[in-house]
Amino acid sequence: MKKRIIVIGSGFGALGAAARLLAAGHDVVMFEKRDKLGGRAYVYELDGFKFDGGPTIVTAPFMFDDIFAAAGRRREDYFELVKCDPFYRIFDHQGRPFDYNDDEMFILREIHERNPADKEGYLRFIRATKAIFQKGFVELADKPFLSVWDMIKVAPDLIRLQSYKSVYQYASSFVEDEFLRRVFSFHPLLVGGNPFDTTSIYAMIHYLEREWGVWYAMGGTGAIVEGLRRLILELGGEIHLNTEVEQILVDTRGEKGAGKGERRVKGVRLPDGTVHLADAVVSNADVAYTYREMIPERYRRKYTNKKIDSMRYAMSLFVIYFGTKRRYLDTPLKHHNIILGERYKELLEDIFRNKVVAEDFSLYLHMPTYTDPSMAPPGCESFYVLSPVPHLGSGTDWRTAAKPYRDAIMRFLEDHYLPGLQDNLVVEHYIDPLHFKEVLNSHLGSAFSVEPILTQSAWFRPHNRSEDFANLYFVGAGTHPGAGLPGVLSSAKIVENLIGAA
Repeated sequence: MKKRIIVIGSGFGALGAAARLLAAGHDVVMFEKRDKLGGRAYVYELDGFKFDGGPTIVTAPFMFDDIFAAAGRRREDYFELVKCDPFYRIFDHQGRPFDYNDDEMFILREIHERNPADKEGYLRFIRATKAIFQKGFVELADKPFLSVWDMIKVAPDLIRLQSYKSVYQYASSFVEDEFLRRVFSFHPLLVGGNPFDTTSIYAMIHYLEREWGVWYAMGGTGAIVEGLRRLILELGGEIHLNTEVEQILVDTRGEKGAGKGERRVKGVRLPDGTVHLADAVVSNADVAYTYREMIPERYRRKYTNKKIDSMRYAMSLFVIYFGTKRRYLDTPLKHHNIILGERYKELLEDIFRNKVVAEDFSLYLHMPTYTDPSMAPPGCESFYVLSPVPHLGSGTDWRTAAKPYRDAIMRFLEDHYLPGLQDNLVVEHYIDPLHFKEVLNSHLGSAFSVEPILTQSAWFRPHNRSEDFANLYFVGAGTHPGAGLPGVLSSAKIVENLIGAA
């Protein structure tokens, strides 16, 4: 049956859900508070430079193909994807690089240069992560966990796959070299998790990359957002920019006697008092923010403020977007660079547990003009550098801490990777945890919403269909299956199926 559906936000979860629901014949209206679509994938444009706010790593590209195919279109007609090789260049604290891609022999040669004894262990690691990938992604990623029985049914498999171990523990059971352990365990950081706490199920990210590659969209991630925008409009979708949703309206008729699964929402209200009614609401806003700020607590039975505050949230990020008036193709840098500091576990403990901003850091340095010179004016280079930092639960005053932290990172890059950086710098913009809280409406300024520990995964994670309201749905990082493009696109598919079956 055709439904009128409101989608709050415009990240990839919202864009994927809107396109799928339109292709299925529903009416869809999107509300985005900012002046552009994209959510965390917002595009900054400064003096001829284009900077993707994030994410910048595209895996499982067939998931985009599926969205366009559902509408009878070809993804290739909307944006172009090119494969990155290597997927990443990972530097140790001495600046020594390690590359990896989907060529097993190439990876074994790279391992041989580090610790020949770990080659056999790596092969066993890949065989083991393939089993995790088959269960965790192929079988379960696009299945909703709405009942405890959904969790009970898969629990034996999860135990067999050693989900009680952390990703770092799991990788360490196969490889001995400390740097290689870091190389094969850093992936949870891409979805907001601490490798020492995140369930080993997330070790499947490494295999997922090997299975389908790491890709880049020509024109940047913003080209994907634009392609989905075009598709949504072609399918008759309605998009409202600069339009923040103030409240999700609860249908109070029969509220007193409503039982579980019977309580409903009826639409949204904007700050000017305008009301938009709908048969269902899909929120791509942060889950904690949606419940705490958009729905009065008196209507919430499970997700009370106390429940929301008791959950663990992922770290935040400090990101510097900058452009230079010279190219840096004569340096060791590639498209995706991960620069690991000397401390690993201790730094992660500072970020996730101690919640202090350390003097040292590990960095992700994105250099899109390595692949796509169109992201900068001729002869120029475009970058962003990202440093994981504690969320605002740390009490850090970023109004005073941001500039010194920025200076330390840029000085480090100039000293070790980008000679003459300060003299060649022509544009710059940075964001910190306050941006995630105040602009992106993320609880505690978390960059990835709910932390992906075992007790906050699958059924334990906020459900794709609200436990409090039968026609309120969630897509994005904070719901099942989690952050990262494959996760948020899976959540869009789940919500399409749930609404279609309702």
